Amino acid sequence: MDGRFRAQDVARWNARVCLGFPEFTGRITCFGYDWLGTALAVDSQRLEQGEPGVVMFEPGTGEALQVPANIRTFHEVDVIEDEDAALAANLYADWREAGGAEPAYNQCIGYKIPLFLNGKDEIKNQELSDLEVYWHIMGQLIAKVKDLPPGTPVNIRDLL
Repeated sequence: MDGRFRAQDVARWNARVCLGFPEFTGRITCFGYDWLGTALAVDSQRLEQGEPGVVMFEPGTGEALQVPANIRTFHEVDVIEDEDAALAANLYADWREAGGAEPAYNQCIGYKIPLFLNGKDEIKNQELSDLEVYWHIMGQLIAKVKDLPPGTPVNIRDLL
């Protein structure tokens, strides 16, 4: 699986990610993604060793995780020294061992019920998904529930 965005897709991915995370509008440049559909970007408003810092946008959890690395140190240190923390490599091995398919360029393994809507973090709650469709739906859901107090009951039909 090639986890880099094609150059012609970067602007569209920046907009897609910012649908669910509008506070990053105009700040990020997406450069890749992982098998879970986590979009990887650099944030021009946060520096790590003098360069824009990496942010991981997780559609299944609805979280934006600030990585203490720039794009160079992310690839040269974080991914090499702790592939599991950077790319959930152990979970991917579990997915494949359970018979899960390897996602193609335009696919990811998404949550049937996202974790931010009380989905379980387990393989039976995951499925092969179209990457763009998954992000389109998750971005809308994240935007709609982001400011709700914890524990607020949500009917998914009302969100779509």
